[in-house]
Amino acid sequence: MLEEFRKFIARGNVLDLAVGIIIGAAFTAIVNSIVNDLINPVIGLIIGGIDFTNLYWVLSGSVPLEASLEQARASGAAIFAYGSFIMSVINFLIIAFVVFLLVKIVNRVKDAAHRKEQLEAVAAPAVPKGPTQEELLVQIRDLLAQKPQV
Repeated sequence: MLEEFRKFIARGNVLDLAVGIIIGAAFTAIVNSIVNDLINPVIGLIIGGIDFTNLYWVLSGSVPLEASLEQARASGAAIFAYGSFIMSVINFLIIAFVVFLLVKIVNRVKDAAHRKEQLEAVAAPAVPKGPTQEELLVQIRDLLAQKPQV
């Protein structure tokens, strides 16, 4: 059973998946930084700095009137935090758009490299085609068939 497990792990697609997960985790940090450090501040300027995270409804219990979401949750009241959900949806859409743009850029670079390889292959001088084996045998036969002229 241990040998079978070792063979399973050694298969290429399992290793590819592991590498993909590790790269994905590192990529997540980059995308989150782009969203939180670059895009969200610009969007905050555009929409006037509105932060939906503290919007909620109190379903049961008592909460001070101007309490933040965290204070309302700490009070033990049942909270319907729709503002936090709205911000999560907005962040998801931003992250999805940034990932889309990054994939689009990577695909353009790959396509450009592929086109360059194709152009180099077309521009490379064609190697002259030599005679086939049959053609060589015919030439040898013809040379042997010639009688030396005296």
